Amino acid sequence: MPPALPFFVYGTLLTGERNHAVFLAGRCASVRPAVLDGAALHAGPGFPYAVPDAAPGRRIVGELVTIRPAAYPAALAALDRLEDCRPDGGGEYVRERLTVRTEDGGTAPAWVYLAGPAVGALLRAHPALIASGDWRRRG
Repeated sequence: MPPALPFFVYGTLLTGERNHAVFLAGRCASVRPAVLDGAALHAGPGFPYAVPDAAPGRRIVGELVTIRPAAYPAALAALDRLEDCRPDGGGEYVRERLTVRTEDGGTAPAWVYLAGPAVGALLRAHPALIASGDWRRRG
């Protein structure tokens, strides 16, 4: 089993969004605002993708979700299924350990679901950028 890191969520898993209630509600020890620097947020069909992007100012606004230890294995498995995250890296998303900034000015390691290789290449060729980096402000 991988390390029990918190998850950085930035789309439908955010508090109040449709997948939070299904996959995270009741499993969280804490949820706090966080930012992932060096990544761009792209719109998918009803959900977003995070794509590494070194352009100045690129960042994604989200939440750092810490799962209660007893609920962690089931939550990790459920999130990997939701995100089509496969061990061979060929899924729609890949889960990577990255560092996020927290609201108190600190940093924390977190699991982040990034667009998988094929999706990332497509979005680099045909961007669907959400300029604000904030799923809730995509309008």
